[in-house]
Amino acid sequence: MANEVQSITPQQAWEIVQANQRAVMIDVRSSMEFLFVGHPRGSVHVPWIDAPEWIVNPHFITEVRKVMLGGVGMGEHGDDAPVVLICRSGKRSLEAGKLLMNNGFKDVYNVTEGFEGELDDSHHRSTLGGWRFHGLPWEQC
Repeated sequence: MANEVQSITPQQAWEIVQANQRAVMIDVRSSMEFLFVGHPRGSVHVPWIDAPEWIVNPHFITEVRKVMLGGVGMGEHGDDAPVVLICRSGKRSLEAGKLLMNNGFKDVYNVTEGFEGELDDSHHRSTLGGWRFHGLPWEQC
């Protein structure tokens, strides 16, 4: 465990959640992105910024703690399960990860390419990187 958010690739994120049943992937994008753009299969949605206010979710820490405590994310001896955060391109999830670290979470990862990756020269996503670009499992409504 590090004392800062650890940057990982989408493939590494998939390996972490496959190898550790206690690991939780949290998608921090807006509800519309999560539902209609798609999301990593098995991820839990806890928005960082969402409609209609478009401000940082004041309940983000509490909601993540509920996800962790409601499942298998917190061990008997206080050891945290890995929290893997993903957004569109790795920026919002990094900010969310920093907040988690500042509030006592110890094993936090940020998927640097995010779900869709950066924009290419034609202003398209999912062509240069990201979860979908790498063919990792995902779903949408």
